Amino acid sequence: MAKQAKNTGRNWYVIHTYSGYEHAVREALLQRIESMNMQDKIFDVVVPEETQIVIKNGKPKTEKKRLFPGYVLVDMDVNDESWYVVRNTPNVTGFVGSGVIPVPVSGEEWKVVRRHMGETDPKFKIDFQTNDHVVILDGPFANYDGIIQSIDKEKGKVKILITIFGRETPVELDFTQIKKK
Repeated sequence: MAKQAKNTGRNWYVIHTYSGYEHAVREALLQRIESMNMQDKIFDVVVPEETQIVIKNGKPKTEKKRLFPGYVLVDMDVNDESWYVVRNTPNVTGFVGSGVIPVPVSGEEWKVVRRHMGETDPKFKIDFQTNDHVVILDGPFANYDGIIQSIDKEKGKVKILITIFGRETPVELDFTQIKKK
């Protein structure tokens, strides 16, 4: 008696892994597909990630961030054999679905994941918030203290209120030009 739903066809499915093991699971699964001749049933394995710009030591650095820690996407045609290969890969805790029957990712969900993964412009990740007290590191206002008035994460800019000649003046700066006081 077959455990899996019949005629679900080729779809993307989500497998749950131990957090931090997503890439290890991907590599192990790719090796298992090869060694067990499952290329006609399991087609691709993806760890969904997006690129972010993180400020470390005052310098921008690009890094990949997992969109769904603890999850890996698998493009496959589910049957008992392909289910067994994926399910018994080290560090895989199971499929996301109903009982033992995997539920495919909907077309809408897959579009959202692909849009996040395919972004060409990385997003900025910054630890500043509005009303934080900061010091300007460089430029004409170096060493001035200010308060963050607004943050534009898409452009990597902040608007700071500084006091010049007794008046509060807004100044737009890059994230890299400030640090918390």
